Amino acid sequence: MSNKHIYVQTAQKAIEEFVLRDRRLHKPDALDEQLAIKRGCFVSLHQEDGALRGCIGTIEPRFSTLFEEIVQNGISAASTDPRFSAVKPDELKDLHYSVDVLSPPEKTNADHLDPSVYGLILSDGYRKGVLLPALEGVDTVEKQIDIVKRKAGLEMIPNENLEFYRFKSERYE
Repeated sequence: MSNKHIYVQTAQKAIEEFVLRDRRLHKPDALDEQLAIKRGCFVSLHQEDGALRGCIGTIEPRFSTLFEEIVQNGISAASTDPRFSAVKPDELKDLHYSVDVLSPPEKTNADHLDPSVYGLILSDGYRKGVLLPALEGVDTVEKQIDIVKRKAGLEMIPNENLEFYRFKSERYE
C-alpha cells in the first residue's frame, strides 16, 4: 500500500477498517498537510475487471479536512451506494480504489464546458446532478449534459432553465 498516493491509502484504510471491524478510521493528531485541506471529493471502488463497485462523493466539503471527507465518502461508497450491495470482507483483496479531489465549482454555461477537462453540475434549484470529468465514453458536451440531466431527473427541463456549474478534478489511483 505504501506506493499508493496518501489519498488512496486513506480511502483503502477507511474502507477496510469499516468493512472488517465496523469502525471509523481514526483521524491522526498530526495530519499530513495534503489531507488537512478542505475540499469535496469522490471515492470510487472498482472490481478487478474494471466494473464499478461503488462511488460516492461530495461536490462541496461537509467536513473541515479532506481526510474526513475521504473517510466518509469511502465508507459510503462501500456500504450505501444505492446501486450496489455493501462490500463484503472477501471482496476487499480484489478492489481498486480511486479518489477524485474537486476544485470549487464555478457557475458557467454550456459554451464553456469540455467533458475531458471539467466535471458538470446541473441544478434546477432543488434537484442536482453531477458527473466527473474525463470519463470514458463521455466525449461531447451534449452527452455530458444528457447524462447529468438523466441522473438528476431533469430530462424534461430545458437547458436555459438550469444552473450550470463546472469543476476540475484531480484523480488519484
